[in-house]
Order: sequence, then structure tokens, then C-alpha cells
Amino acid sequence: MLELFLAVLASLFSMVNPLGAIPVFLGMTPHYTKQERTQTALHTSLYFTLILLTFFLAGSLILSFFGISINAMRIAGGLVILLSGYSLMSGKFAEGRAVDKKVKQEALTKDDISFSPMAMPLLSGPGSISYLISIQAEHTTWEPRLVISAVVVAMGAIVYSVLRYSPYLQKVLGVAGLNALSRIMGFLVMAIGIQNIITGIVELVKVLA
Repeated sequence: MLELFLAVLASLFSMVNPLGAIPVFLGMTPHYTKQERTQTALHTSLYFTLILLTFFLAGSLILSFFGISINAMRIAGGLVILLSGYSLMSGKFAEGRAVDKKVKQEALTKDDISFSPMAMPLLSGPGSISYLISIQAEHTTWEPRLVISAVVVAMGAIVYSVLRYSPYLQKVLGVAGLNALSRIMGFLVMAIGIQNIITGIVELVKVLA
């Protein structure tokens, strides 16, 4: 179970990439006090955790409701993850999560940015959601599902910590450091996406054969 916890945590961390969200978060909260930024970080992490847990726990229902096979979800999710990884590799983290200049400008006038655009779509995007739905369908017993749920909660705590200390992390890592880390994450995310596509195609061929 520890191996499953670490494997899912590593994959989810790469796809969520909270470090890549630091410049976006700071850019949307330039006039926030330390207390306001901490509160926004807390609310963002709570929304993020609830969104991913909801999609994870309802994964089988979503697949059956729309009549989608697990292999189709793997392939479609793999393509989304692959595109997300490419966005990270090209240094377009926010744009790859549908957070363009218009969204950023709108966020500056909002009283609360924790749910949108921070929790969704910036952090809990289609890639992480499709990934969780896929692994939920793969693990049919409650023990591994509880482990994966614990990973989502742990990821929420990581998101909170990264956003809360984002000014210090940006000073320590710098813009160049954050960009370098995002590109490394992008490479890993692309590999995860390709693996999902390959697995989906292989399993689909087995079913058809």
C-alpha cells in the first residue's frame, strides 16, 4: 500500500504541479495581506481536495452514466495529460489550464479566487481528474481506494503549504528555477500521458481480440 501511495502521489504531484502555480497565484494576489493570502491558500486547498475526491469517488458512476469504457477513459485522459505536459514543457502552465490573460484580469477584481480560477481549472484540471477516474476503475476494493483518497488529501496539504509560502519559495527558487522545475514536471507528465494511452490501446486490443 505504501508503494501505491507513493506512486500515485508522485504522478498526481507532477500533474497538479503546485510549484508552477506560484507565479499565477502571486500575480492574482498582489495587494493581499499575508493573512488574506493564507486564507485564500487554505480555501483553495480545501476546494481542490473536495473536487478531486468527488470525481475520484464517483469515477465508476461517471463512466457508467456516460457509457464510457475504462480503456476509452485511459486513452482520452492520456491525450489530455500529454497536452498538459506539453504546455508545461513549453512554459505555458497557466494557458494550458485555460487561465489566460482575460481570466487573470478578471481574478484581480474578484473577492475570492480560491475556487475559480485557483482550485479549478488551475490546479484540479482535466488531466488529474481523468487520471483519478481511471485508477478508481482499476482498483475495485476499498483498501486501495482509501489509500488513493489519502493521497488526494495529502496533495491538498501540499497545495496549501506551497501557496501559503509562495512568496518565500519564489524568492528561493526564482523565476528561472520555477520554470526549470515546471519543464521537468512537464516531461514526467508527458510520460504519464503516453503510458496511459499505451495501456488503453493495449487493453482495448485485448478486449476486441
